[in-house]
Amino acid sequence: MNSKKKSSSLFLVCTMLLLSAAIICPAAQYKQQTRNMISLIVDGKTDRAVGQMGKYLEKNAGDLESIYGLAVAYTQKQDLGKALDHVRMAVGGGLPFGRFIAGPRDLLKPLTDSAEFKALAKKHGQELIHGPMLGCVSDRSAKFWVRTANEVPVQVLVATSEKMRSPIKSNIAKTNKDKDYTAVVAVEGLKPDTRYYYELLIDGKRQPRRPSFSTFPAAGSKAKFQIGFGGGAGYTPQYERMWNTIASNNLTAFLFLGDNVYIDHPTKRAVQQYCYYRRQSRPEYRSFVASTPIYAIWDDHDFTTNDGWGGPEIREPKWKIPVWHTFVNNWNNPYYAGGSEDEDQPGCWFDFSINDVDFFMLDGRYYRTKPKSENPSMLGEVQKKWLFKKLKGSTGTFKVLASPVPWAFGVKPGSRDPWQGYKAEREEIFSFLEANKIDGVILISADRHRSEARTIERDNGYTLYEFESSRLTNIHTHGLIPGAIFGYNKKCSVGLITFDTTLADPQLTYEIVNIDNDLIHTLTLKKSQLTHKR
Repeated sequence: MNSKKKSSSLFLVCTMLLLSAAIICPAAQYKQQTRNMISLIVDGKTDRAVGQMGKYLEKNAGDLESIYGLAVAYTQKQDLGKALDHVRMAVGGGLPFGRFIAGPRDLLKPLTDSAEFKALAKKHGQELIHGPMLGCVSDRSAKFWVRTANEVPVQVLVATSEKMRSPIKSNIAKTNKDKDYTAVVAVEGLKPDTRYYYELLIDGKRQPRRPSFSTFPAAGSKAKFQIGFGGGAGYTPQYERMWNTIASNNLTAFLFLGDNVYIDHPTKRAVQQYCYYRRQSRPEYRSFVASTPIYAIWDDHDFTTNDGWGGPEIREPKWKIPVWHTFVNNWNNPYYAGGSEDEDQPGCWFDFSINDVDFFMLDGRYYRTKPKSENPSMLGEVQKKWLFKKLKGSTGTFKVLASPVPWAFGVKPGSRDPWQGYKAEREEIFSFLEANKIDGVILISADRHRSEARTIERDNGYTLYEFESSRLTNIHTHGLIPGAIFGYNKKCSVGLITFDTTLADPQLTYEIVNIDNDLIHTLTLKKSQLTHKR
């Protein structure tokens, strides 16, 4: 065990012995287990949470999330001795000490304010809690997101040599308590298509790791590159190795399309934070996002509850803007909601480009109206206007429309949650493509816990192809539905797309790769197949 501190608690000793085995029995919905216990604690039902986590541990000896949850529960019960015992158990079992600094801070404040915890924190000496997360990469710049223990200055040094000779320096930013102790720093003046190493300075101290990344080739140029995408990333310890699998493919970028952390508690900020923190603390995930440019939108389980919607109003229900702030604090996107930097137009839609391929990331929840209402809308008028303007101005060889839910009909029988519940608006988008002769469009989506490829036939335009992937780390699986070109749900999987615009007839190839890095299915399309007749 890592901790040298002795405890007279027999419970502590026995549990630490169990941790040496650390047997975790898979639950059908492990992602919900401790998340729901944190929810009970927020509701003041702490004794109930303690009882349920204790029973879970009887069957799942050494489950670190349950031990973490008990530390939170005993903190709320003002039993700091037992809370500290569980901190030592969790850390001794391999949970990063930073989990207890990250929080949720409101729930753990009595513990973290104690002299004994402060002594432990000093021993562990951890200022960088989460990150770095790479994002907003272009041919000449990049941004880096971090979370720290305190409000401290952050800077990034970037160089073409791992020895960091003649580094380019970022601006200096200070992590902000009001932004959950996060900051984003930018580096400019980089060269296209170049491998760089970078080093973090946190409160003036150099961090030991030196991750690397590559800038994009020159903007607008023809190139060959591969991106990954997916959703359905419920926290599942035995499947967190998926981030190693994805990272091994050395992707140019990765797109999270929703159900990224599974919160399902839009009014409880502490539960939202807990769901982000447990993922952001995983070493596999931290390594992955440090070197792969990340772009993210949300879906129902990150924004509200299952199949839910926000409605047309900006500030109603009242939980919408706080949930949006939580999202913004935990990602590193180029911008939000068409460029709005304040609460006048919240939402998480944005676009970006890699070479001559344009990506349009859609928010299908914030302004979504009830599917059974008159003329229901998934995007809302402001986002739809933005999308049409961007599409009309796009000169990309390919245009990727990324939706959190499937575009094709019949993929979720009996449900109006996908675009099937918003047929008129979907038709408006597809008709716009045809009326304006917009070529090279492909559709990607998530939500269904499987990976597949489908076609959407059009009378007045080319056949649209949809690639869907949303079982990154989920245990829960959705069955295959007839009508797909192919589908896969046996194991966790990710969608990969390789673009090659250097060819006379540019092409893209969609691949389904499972958690073991096995290639399951592949489909290649040429630009000529995605072109309107003139």
